[in-house]
Amino acid sequence: MVNKKQSKVGVVLAGLLLAILMASMDNTIVATAMGTIVGEMGGLDKFVWATSAYMVMEMAGMPIFGKLSDMYGRKRFFVFGIVVFMIGSALCGLADSILTLSIYRGIQGIGAGAMVSIAFTIMFDIIEPKNRGKITGMFGALFGFASIAAPLVGGYITDHLHWEWIFYINLPLGLVALVFILFFYKESAVHTKQSIDYVGAFLLVSAVICLMLGLELGGKQFAWDSVQIVGLFSGFAACAITLIFVEKKAVEPIISFRMFKNRLYTTSNLIAMFSSGAYMSATVFIPIYVQGVLGGSASSAGYILLPMLVSSIITATAGGYLMTKLSFRTILAPTLALLVIGLGLLVTISADTPRYLITLYMVLAGLGVGATYSVLANSTIHSFPANQRGAASSTLNFNRALGMTLGITIFGIIQSHALNSELTAVFAGAGASGLPAGFNISDPYMLLNPALSQSLDSNVLSAIQQALSSSISTTFAWSLIPAALAVFAAIQMRKERFSISEVHGDEEGYVTAH
Repeated sequence: MVNKKQSKVGVVLAGLLLAILMASMDNTIVATAMGTIVGEMGGLDKFVWATSAYMVMEMAGMPIFGKLSDMYGRKRFFVFGIVVFMIGSALCGLADSILTLSIYRGIQGIGAGAMVSIAFTIMFDIIEPKNRGKITGMFGALFGFASIAAPLVGGYITDHLHWEWIFYINLPLGLVALVFILFFYKESAVHTKQSIDYVGAFLLVSAVICLMLGLELGGKQFAWDSVQIVGLFSGFAACAITLIFVEKKAVEPIISFRMFKNRLYTTSNLIAMFSSGAYMSATVFIPIYVQGVLGGSASSAGYILLPMLVSSIITATAGGYLMTKLSFRTILAPTLALLVIGLGLLVTISADTPRYLITLYMVLAGLGVGATYSVLANSTIHSFPANQRGAASSTLNFNRALGMTLGITIFGIIQSHALNSELTAVFAGAGASGLPAGFNISDPYMLLNPALSQSLDSNVLSAIQQALSSSISTTFAWSLIPAALAVFAAIQMRKERFSISEVHGDEEGYVTAH
């Protein structure tokens, strides 16, 4: 499928990294600009669509593009992804309403789904096995960087340029990536024609859209027990159950459930889902804690995540180097244990916890999750031939994104419920007399407004901060469950490890066949 002698590996890698950077950052870069966008366009009641449309379409496309790249080649679908992403970015910058912005964000998401699902697969195709570990570490570190840097970059661009440029900046970057892949990635023109599983693709997209819209809109646009949300979850269940039966009979299924019979593949996907869900509790609620409890600014709340970013990059890089020397289990089990320890220590935070301890706890959590970015990309495809890499890799990315979404939603519900309960208990009856006019305990994030915090009586402010701190601590306690499950899944991986000699045999057979 790839001619290594003709492909300019360094240039192609640069194109892949640019594409991953754009797709990963645009997942969250819009968050810090949304206040400005809503202020200009209006549509506060619909802004959630602008954030959810991207993720919904990205996740829906991942398994499909991954499978299609196995069947008809990587290059055409990756180039398609870049072009569609650039078109969506340009349209987002021209949007004049929240509705049109949401539609254009969905177009962006389609392109991102193709880029993210295929980028790792192309990397595995062009990199010699002996160098694959360190390159995978680089890709994994980029994922970690994008997850935390995106809100900071989005805020900076919005403050110093204008919100449109968080989208327009993708155009020159995308053009460079497009040129690098289009002209320097030489792929074999010989591919095996196979039948496309149209029914499976339709059911998969329908299931993902129903699930993601239910998670994104539940508790925000609609109540969790509303007809709309119940209908979306019912639609997801119906499509998912039907998909299982259809895929078992399909000649070339979009999602091959037979692959999950492989223990290493299954545990790798479980680790990705559980660890990303647990890690999201730290990335979401530590900034809220810093801003609402410690009194930091919005920018300082974002920058405080940098130690966690740096530590995750360290273990992502180290994990890539260690794969040829240690088993996947030996690398992942101890590092994921650090994630459990870090989150466990975050359970102890209060309104009086010094910042250096918060930083220490974050570093441990970052060290714990970093290796999953690089090691899982290799362990997922380890047991499969080259012509199944696209499906295997895209499924991993899908499950990682699903874990992040579930983590944000579930832990958000837990934290909101705990905080409302705390505030209701504190300000029941006479205690509410210290609240300023307009403060609504059902919307406790009003506390993140510096002007409002300064207007509060010191005793009232202290009580609210204690309640917010306690609710976040409770959330971290719940996040220990998926973190511990990730450790358990890592222990079940057996002792497989990345073997250069074994991979060489597979590579030779694959290249000869194509």
